Amino acid sequence: MPTASLAALPIRRLTLRDLTACADLSEDRGWPREEHKWGLLLAAGKGYGMDDPDGGLVSASVVTEYGPRERPDFGAVGMVLVADRHARKGVGRRLMRHIVVAMGPTPLTLHATPYGRPLYEELGFKVTGRAEMLLGRFTPGRPAPTVTTRAATADDLTTILRLDVEVFGSDRTHIITRLPAFADQLRVAEDNGRIVGYAAAWPNMDTHVVGPLIARDTETAKALLTSLAARTDRPLRTDIDVRHEELLAWAKERGLQSVAFNAVMTYGFAELPGDWSRRFAPLTVAAG
Repeated sequence: MPTASLAALPIRRLTLRDLTACADLSEDRGWPREEHKWGLLLAAGKGYGMDDPDGGLVSASVVTEYGPRERPDFGAVGMVLVADRHARKGVGRRLMRHIVVAMGPTPLTLHATPYGRPLYEELGFKVTGRAEMLLGRFTPGRPAPTVTTRAATADDLTTILRLDVEVFGSDRTHIITRLPAFADQLRVAEDNGRIVGYAAAWPNMDTHVVGPLIARDTETAKALLTSLAARTDRPLRTDIDVRHEELLAWAKERGLQSVAFNAVMTYGFAELPGDWSRRFAPLTVAAG
């Protein structure tokens, strides 16, 4: 399709009815299909994309908003994809410009690969941090973490939400309340009966992704990661803020390997809200 014809294609909102087409687009670009993740993002966020007259999607992306519905604190952009046959024709730039305009005054954030970073910088996004992706089979070591963990229950949800908004810096109830159904594991860490952290492990192809990981301190994060690993036979994957050097070194000693770095970028605000020292890993880099 000529570039001029691509420029004329309308950008529309995507819905859960587009789940298969989004997964097909992921596969087209050599990514895993990730239908489970696409389902969450399309249900909880705003999808944007362009239909290909020959079938399927030319491009797709999702924005997950946080804070008050009428005036969000910020939005996280993720899953920015362009079909391989339409790559390098300005489609991604047009889609991102549309999203920036559609979101108006709402600040934005995203995790950028080295490949995508130049485009986002061109649009005005600034690098404010980095996350390191780890992948591998976790092997417990000594000494074992001493912090107590247990499976979360329905009665814990209110406390988890209160802790999450304090650490994340914005209300993401619409995401966290989906975790019990989305994740295979949801666990909390306790100190004298008080919840001081929580983490989830959710299925993504042949791995379990650990995220979100919210914890009082590094020892609590270690305990949550260890407890999740003990209850799966799949490799683990997670994205750790590089400022958490101790947790990264500890995880690598236990079998997880560094596979990629992503730049954390923001548009319209200088840095992410909340308490980074207790925010160890996002739910997914596609949603923050």
